Amino acid sequence: MSNSKKSIKPALVIMKRELGTYFSSPIAYIVTGLFLIISGIMFFTAFYLQNRASLRNLFSLFPILLSFFIPALTMRLFAEEKKSGSIETLYTLPVTEFDVVLGKYLAALIASSAMIAPTLFYLIGILPFGLPDAGPVIGGYLGTIFLCAAFTSIGLFASSITKNQIIAFFTGFIICIVLTMVSEFLIFLPGPVVGFLQFISANQHFTSISRGIIDTRDLIYFVSLTALFFSVTVICQQNESK
Repeated sequence: MSNSKKSIKPALVIMKRELGTYFSSPIAYIVTGLFLIISGIMFFTAFYLQNRASLRNLFSLFPILLSFFIPALTMRLFAEEKKSGSIETLYTLPVTEFDVVLGKYLAALIASSAMIAPTLFYLIGILPFGLPDAGPVIGGYLGTIFLCAAFTSIGLFASSITKNQIIAFFTGFIICIVLTMVSEFLIFLPGPVVGFLQFISANQHFTSISRGIIDTRDLIYFVSLTALFFSVTVICQQNESK
């Protein structure tokens, strides 16, 4: 067996364990249900007012909604195990900090993707009014996957630095909502600052992809943001397990 296969197996075991915990408890169902109810009401209200066969209104909601709901999904990942002391038992097993973080990250990413997936039925709901352009729909969901990946890594980091799930939630939410809303304040800032804030704005990059415009700069942004918080989480766990 190659080293790469040996290193990925513990992460997959941890991922399966976390997914079992997610879907055997009401947490994932409550969060997903609330997300679908709120996004559905807001989307169809805007849709019937505009009467246009497009998912643009739905995608415009995602950055703000996911800033709230993804931290709600990830807040327990490390915080709960730290509070109960089971994280110490986990590290006595033949796993590395990277394995643990990767397993938990993959489980949370799958859970967040499962939360988004039912919104595809919204597309069926608007078909009687016309067929939406395929490009923006594909781009919108592609951008949503990248947004979920980045916000999941942020939520995972927030959970790794505290034993309190509420603190973990608000820490993740604040980071995500700042990255989402920072572009709303560009008109009040001097020119030299605007360029930097546009670059760090998750909403700016997501909006670009959701329009069906695939720019490598937007993809690099989300990959870099995800890798940054993932790496910091691994470092935090390495420091704590010493």
